Amino acid sequence: MPGAARLRSLALAALFLAGSGAGALAQPLPTAASPPSGVAVLSQDQLFSGSAFGKALLARDEAARRVLQAENQRLDAALEAEERDLTARRASMAPQEFAALASAFDAKVKGIRAAQEAKVRDLAREADLGRQTFADAARPVLEALMRETGATVLLDRSTVVMLRDGADLTASAIARIDAVLGDGTALPPKP
Repeated sequence: MPGAARLRSLALAALFLAGSGAGALAQPLPTAASPPSGVAVLSQDQLFSGSAFGKALLARDEAARRVLQAENQRLDAALEAEERDLTARRASMAPQEFAALASAFDAKVKGIRAAQEAKVRDLAREADLGRQTFADAARPVLEALMRETGATVLLDRSTVVMLRDGADLTASAIARIDAVLGDGTALPPKP
């Protein structure tokens, strides 16, 4: 009867697995046209970078970074040339005179560096403000989409482990935001 005992243990294991819910993982999740249980998700990053508004903000930020990078390169080249000139003139100067010029050059470099770092911070602040403006403008559009789909909760897709078809509203949200907000240029300016 070793075969019968083995069959009984396999049957018990199957009953245990069925009762524990482990068999539910093997079954496909049902699909739905609207979010299941009122919970919907979207990718905030994809929503921003995939919308015309977000793309316009990203392009503007990238252009400003390129301008600042070019300015930094011009300043670096000018400072290097000035440093070479000062070094070449060192032999023909009194030590005190060279020390004063070197100190002034060092102060100039520190001032330029501080000014450029402030510009980098300003660019980051502008980018954050752009994202906040996008979020504020997109909020009513997302709320309307939630009402239409029956969603009561909207989560970021990165926090979700598993989802059913129809629960991800990212593509619908991008299309709706593009239709309502366009590239954002029609929005009234922030005070």
